[in-house]
Amino acid sequence: MSTSVAKVTEIICASSKSFDDAVENGIARASKTIKNIKNAWVADQKVTVSDGKIDEYRVVLKVTFVLDE
Repeated sequence: MSTSVAKVTEIICASSKSFDDAVENGIARASKTIKNIKNAWVADQKVTVSDGKIDEYRVVLKVTFVLDE
């Protein structure tokens, strides 16, 4: 019988375009150094504001990946 072990790590990502773009950027960047990513969920989201306009969209992602055997 084979069992696998997963780990969850938290990353913070940003985009000047949208929350969706921040998530895409975060997963793309995490995939460069974390193997076997299986899923992710948005734990928090916020924006920074400058001169009454949204300057940056930020998300905190919880990323789940399976550890190598």
